[in-house]
Amino acid sequence: MIVQVVNKQKDLKVSTPQIKRLVKHAIEAAEVVCDEVGIYLVDRKRICQLHQEFFNDPSPTDCISFPLDDDETPFYRVLGEVFVCPATAIDYSAAHHSDPYEELTLYIIHGLLHLIGYDDIEDQDRRKMREAEKYHLSLLKSKELILKSNLRLVHRSQVLK
Repeated sequence: MIVQVVNKQKDLKVSTPQIKRLVKHAIEAAEVVCDEVGIYLVDRKRICQLHQEFFNDPSPTDCISFPLDDDETPFYRVLGEVFVCPATAIDYSAAHHSDPYEELTLYIIHGLLHLIGYDDIEDQDRRKMREAEKYHLSLLKSKELILKSNLRLVHRSQVLK
């Protein structure tokens, strides 16, 4: 499986090999046939542009998924593309005293689940999505595949003081 990772942001230092490992493991754990998937790490401006263009909402969001091939594709299946905003993970983590890398991992998993076919609009679908997220995060934690950094993260608001 090919996992394309494109990093177009500077808000959070990330490891491309870590992202590739967690994506491969999550897709294999979901027992999904996939030959290729794309993960794009984008800044706040770009995620807002995408959110406006495709959902008529200019506000920042955590991730946006674009499914491509369905599981009926016979020869080469491109699962789709996930655009993720690490700045949103940083902001959420700062407000909730949590780890931005774990939050970013959740966003990637959430986006992959959308590509697989999960939805979170209706209550029942949202519950299934949350259960799947918890399952995958737990599995990734047990395999030590949650994104992490050895660097001390300083939020921009702390630097400006």
